[in-house]
Amino acid sequence: MPRRHLHVTGAAQAPLRAALAALRTALDVPPQFPADVLAEAERAAAAPRLPAHDATGVEFFTIDPPTSTDLDQAMHLERRPGGGYRVHYAIADVAAFVTPGGTLDAEAHRRVTTLYFPDEKTPLHPALLSEGAASLLPDQPRPALLWQIDLDADGAITATDVRRALVRSRAKLDYEGVQRQIDAGTAPESLALLRDIGTLREQQEVARGGISLNVPEQEIVEHDHRYDLTYRAPLPADGWNAQISLLTGIAGAQLMLAYGTGILRTLPSAPDGAVARLRRSAKALHIDWPHHVPYAAVVRSLDPREPNHAAFLQECTTLLRGAGYTVFTGHAEPQLAVHAAVAAPYTHCTAPLRRLVDRYAGELCLAAVAGQDPPDWVAAALEGLPKEMAAGTSRANTVERECVDIVEAALLKDRVGEVFEATVVDVKEQQPAVGTVHLTDPAVVARIEGGDRPLPLGERLRVRLTQADPGTTKILFAPA
Repeated sequence: MPRRHLHVTGAAQAPLRAALAALRTALDVPPQFPADVLAEAERAAAAPRLPAHDATGVEFFTIDPPTSTDLDQAMHLERRPGGGYRVHYAIADVAAFVTPGGTLDAEAHRRVTTLYFPDEKTPLHPALLSEGAASLLPDQPRPALLWQIDLDADGAITATDVRRALVRSRAKLDYEGVQRQIDAGTAPESLALLRDIGTLREQQEVARGGISLNVPEQEIVEHDHRYDLTYRAPLPADGWNAQISLLTGIAGAQLMLAYGTGILRTLPSAPDGAVARLRRSAKALHIDWPHHVPYAAVVRSLDPREPNHAAFLQECTTLLRGAGYTVFTGHAEPQLAVHAAVAAPYTHCTAPLRRLVDRYAGELCLAAVAGQDPPDWVAAALEGLPKEMAAGTSRANTVERECVDIVEAALLKDRVGEVFEATVVDVKEQQPAVGTVHLTDPAVVARIEGGDRPLPLGERLRVRLTQADPGTTKILFAPA
């Protein structure tokens, strides 16, 4: 699901790094792995539990940001002789390295997720595993959970299998390069099929009533010896790649529901009040949203390269609040089984290097296909996983919010008093002189107050930056 990504290009300013370091301290983010955890990781990296099935002949490739080295997923796509498609999707087999009940396992339960800061990350597992021995780096044999998902000519799932296998990726690709190859018609067939299958899965999503939010990334860029915030709009290849992961999460949920035991990623439908507020934001940003048009249809019509569309897509993420994890056992039908944004049952199973629950979901899917009971260590931990994941996800969300505030303040701290062009995107009902403004340049959304008249909702407004101090105060604007 979408998150506000934040990246630093070039060396960050000292106040920014100091504020981020203070944030890590305040949130009790583990600074490094204990010596016994690193020692166990070294032993595991030297002697992983390797599977019997050899799939190294399949020409897998990965698609990730250029600097990423914690590679969870690799794929190979092909047409089926009788029509339709076959997706081979290899997921890093973390259980081949992590012994249940060991120090690595305990540390992963303490961390729960990888935390991403603009200047560095705090990984779920030691780097010699997550960026080394367990990562699906090119030209290296790796243990993996190998998914085989067959699709018909319309992109609907017809069969699913998952097993342990040894795999070897052939290429580490990035989104821009993938987009160029596909657009130019130079991509090999397995890569070229990403557009065909991704587009079909997007059409399946529309038919289900689901929605993927193409939320622009905020990037910190350096030019003329200063730093600014800009937006990076997702490429079509970003969406096609995401559809393969969503496909696997949906297939995994189907396996679990048929098996009678599992853990789903769930999201209730947004309450009417949240939708009403979003409609008000749409009006403020001049987004056409007729009352008879569903929310999903409006979102699909947006262009994240347009500033007002980008701002609205960010507002749309508020409807994703309330997502959680639902455990079910003994063939008891879970009360909530659907993820409202996916519009289908769905599970997290494709990012075990970065998210704790995925290791367990993968094991449950393996057991479902084999018709066996889940491993004892999975069954014992299952009931407590939703609470663990809720705490870890909450911390990750706090990191995301606070990092945005810190970065904005750090990059604007020398511009207090300057006037900017902005759009008023929200106004407090009981305090009409207080609200939120969206700046296109730099890419900032912030609070505004201090005026003596109601803010003009949806209108352009010149605003003055009144405060920006990384680590102590959030940025604040006032009418100019």
